[in-house]
Amino acid sequence: MSKLVPPHGSPELKPLLLEGKARTEEASKAAGLKKVPLTSRETGDLIMLGIGAFTPLDGFMGRDDWKGCCDTYSMPSKKNLFWPIPITLSAEEELAKSIAPGEEVALWDVETDSLVGTMKVEEKYAIDKDHECKEVFRTVDPKHPGVQKVMEQAAVNLAGPVKVLSETYFPEEFAGIYQRPAEARKVFEERGWSTVAALQLRNPMHNSHAYLAWVAVEVCDGVYVHQLLGKLKPGDIPADVRVKAIDTLINKYFRKERVLQGGYPLEMRYAGPREALLHATFRQNYGCSHLIVGRDHAGVGDYYGPFDAQKIFNEIPAGALKTQPLSMDWTFYCYECGSMASMKTCPHESKAVIDDNGKYQGGARLLLSGTLLRKLMSEGKPVPAEFSKPEVIAILKQYYDTLENKVEVKLHQAATGEVQTKK
Repeated sequence: MSKLVPPHGSPELKPLLLEGKARTEEASKAAGLKKVPLTSRETGDLIMLGIGAFTPLDGFMGRDDWKGCCDTYSMPSKKNLFWPIPITLSAEEELAKSIAPGEEVALWDVETDSLVGTMKVEEKYAIDKDHECKEVFRTVDPKHPGVQKVMEQAAVNLAGPVKVLSETYFPEEFAGIYQRPAEARKVFEERGWSTVAALQLRNPMHNSHAYLAWVAVEVCDGVYVHQLLGKLKPGDIPADVRVKAIDTLINKYFRKERVLQGGYPLEMRYAGPREALLHATFRQNYGCSHLIVGRDHAGVGDYYGPFDAQKIFNEIPAGALKTQPLSMDWTFYCYECGSMASMKTCPHESKAVIDDNGKYQGGARLLLSGTLLRKLMSEGKPVPAEFSKPEVIAILKQYYDTLENKVEVKLHQAATGEVQTKK
């Protein structure tokens, strides 16, 4: 019997991905169905449904579940089971009107121009987009990338059970990294792990990330370095570059029997606290007992406080999730301590001063962030040696040197240390 945490809301994983003869027959049937185009975000959600990462969902949500997720983190259709962010599919009004109740449709990925699934449409409904944004993102600011995605959704939501026919390019493009939950669980069990801490990554691994992982290894059987492989906002580092950088760091600076790399096909929603809850929910399906939640988890700009993603776990119903947060304080390199440290351990409060050549000029704390790293790299400025391992910096420099048009990276307060208020 497995010692890992059970899947969310189910004794076993519920993958919706068809294979073999069943897939061939469903694809053949789909050729005669109306096509519903999917955005890259919707395709990522569909694949998560397919591989069982969104267990126990059986498709895209109806109105009641949409509203329940927004307002009370719950799905009425699943006996009010906890779920933190709506998983929905939208269609243009004219197309939606042409679809009869109970009709099956083909789900078509726009990015790859390919069939990815089918759905039996059981419900059609409109939503209050402002309401979803206020509840999920805590803002309706159109500059917020997650808000922008919601506002760009088509007019009508389609709901119903799905059958998934493709994982698109993820298995091939990210071979050896992309994993289904069942695959990760198998490795955990083979290694005899019962407690596993997931490290969520959308940036290359700098020294703060590595420090969090090392701390987690001390208190858990192993760490699952689990990185997002879907689309990011402009200026973020693409997945293939991140994979190479992270792989290089882990292979040299971690005990291989205590760490496993994996990747998943979602897009970032940049929903901060709410997204931290979603990360914990599907990490439970992957078999992780803990989720490392550090500073500004899944945040963007200055929309969230640096530790809001930790606070929110105290606001959800007790027992809603088996996967628990492993909350970490602000981490940095301290020149006085001569090592990585956190605000819980380091008594030296002065801010380190680094000159334009990346050389240390005085002070104690060098605050590290993925945003600051991207800014330094995009502007061709030297990166202090204490910021990240040289192998990682070399890979990132090679990437930035090839860019003709570089997106301006703006520093927000959580990346500069302007806000250092603890929980």
